[in-house]
Amino acid sequence: MNTATPTNAYRWTAARPEGPTGWLAYAALALALGWLLQWSAEGSQMSWGELANGLPQIGDFLSRSFPPDWTILSRLWKPAIETIQIAVWGTLLSIVLALPLSFIAAGNLHGWNGLRIATRQFLNVIRSINELILALVFVSAVGLGPFPGVLALALHGMGMLGKFFAESIEEIDAGPLEALRSAGASQLQIIVFGVVPQAITAWIAVILYRFEVNLRSATVLGMVGAGGLGFELVSSLKLFRYQETATCIILITAMVILADMLSNLLRQRIQRGSRH
Repeated sequence: MNTATPTNAYRWTAARPEGPTGWLAYAALALALGWLLQWSAEGSQMSWGELANGLPQIGDFLSRSFPPDWTILSRLWKPAIETIQIAVWGTLLSIVLALPLSFIAAGNLHGWNGLRIATRQFLNVIRSINELILALVFVSAVGLGPFPGVLALALHGMGMLGKFFAESIEEIDAGPLEALRSAGASQLQIIVFGVVPQAITAWIAVILYRFEVNLRSATVLGMVGAGGLGFELVSSLKLFRYQETATCIILITAMVILADMLSNLLRQRIQRGSRH
């Protein structure tokens, strides 16, 4: 048996440098990258010494947080359910808002380049605004409670899902679309029979991931008065009830892990079904 290693067994992920000039270019690139990392570290005031000096304070906080106060669990079920409800409706509304915009933002469905670019930029703007800022805006508009959290997640999710949906549409096979156009199908028929069957699997995977993100974000939005477990978490911190804080954190972690397990199970079932 020939055990010799083939000459093409190992490949560079980039073009191999040719001659001294090529190696000098790679060395210059490495130096520029090193300078960029150093510049970023100085700007972000990274200090491992300060972190080491602060470890005793972290240890003190953890020692005050344990054991968790399990007696408040009965009080946390309602905020936990509220957090799930915020994530569900935030995800659902973001899907409803993102789908029509994704068809406009996709470059392989129409020739309206100006409208496509404007839609892409609109999604970029919406996506660039943090959920906390959106929640503060909606709290001032509709008051405290879970509703501003739903609106914040829906608006931010529209920007994220719109981008992912449009990119998945642009990656589908163009053959069925051309066949439908040749047969005289309308734009709606092309979307229903040509786009959706090819993109639906990718869409579902992104939606499930977005729900996980919204579940985590919903807990944070409670810090600005948008309800859910985040409100209980901040209240316990302000009152220095760190054992109650630990209970809130453990419950939030358990919810996220459970959501991740369920979404993985659904994704596996969808992937198995798409192969049959």
